[in-house]
Amino acid sequence: MCAAQPEDALRTIDKDEVARFAALAGAWWDADGKFRPLHQLGPARLAFIRSELVAQFGLAGDGLKPLKGLRVLDVGCGGGLIAEPVARLGAAVTAIDPAEENIGAARAHGLPQGLDIDYRVARVEDLVHEGKSFDAVLCLEVIEHVPDAGRFLKRCAELIRPGGVMILSTINRTVKAYVLAIIGAEYVLRWLPVGTHRWERFVRPDELERHLAAARLRMGTVRGLIYNPLTDRWTLGDDTAVNYLASATRAAASPA
Repeated sequence: MCAAQPEDALRTIDKDEVARFAALAGAWWDADGKFRPLHQLGPARLAFIRSELVAQFGLAGDGLKPLKGLRVLDVGCGGGLIAEPVARLGAAVTAIDPAEENIGAARAHGLPQGLDIDYRVARVEDLVHEGKSFDAVLCLEVIEHVPDAGRFLKRCAELIRPGGVMILSTINRTVKAYVLAIIGAEYVLRWLPVGTHRWERFVRPDELERHLAAARLRMGTVRGLIYNPLTDRWTLGDDTAVNYLASATRAAASPA
């Protein structure tokens, strides 16, 4: 694994955040445990990913492997909760996380199922230094945990081939998000360990668009992730006041 530059080390990773999630590595696949919210978010997030990738690359979108032929990178993959279903949809998936414990949990869960996912203990910068390139980069529930979202997204963008796409999900910096995502989810409902989120690191959609533009990406679809307490389900919708998903594209290469 390539050594990261000092500037990147200070701006694109928070060692305390990495340690926090590493300590919970054994709970990734417990659907009723510490990562229950991510398990519940899974179907809605996957529907958005599938829809955006099919549209961006003009795929048929049907059959058991609608993403076959695509090279996809899952950044901050944790225990593989998104890497696995994306691989089942036919994509060739590389999944990275800076915590060895998380990658160990992901491999342990995926290998017995015969999933050919390239799991790596690595940071985005390592793959940039290796000259890697992907059709799509997934960055889900990650940017609200890094010190410098703009710098982090620029490095992620370097891994997207011309004509490729980035899919993101994060939390809006609003009073509603503070009440629901921090007070509600961490202190009242105890869905998440206290301290999982820091409100000042939440990213508004307009800020995200500016970060992406600085990384030479054009923001496209934006959809809210909305929780219905009556059905205990998350669905896609127009309300982006708390959780939201976004896609962004890199311009295709100019013809020679």
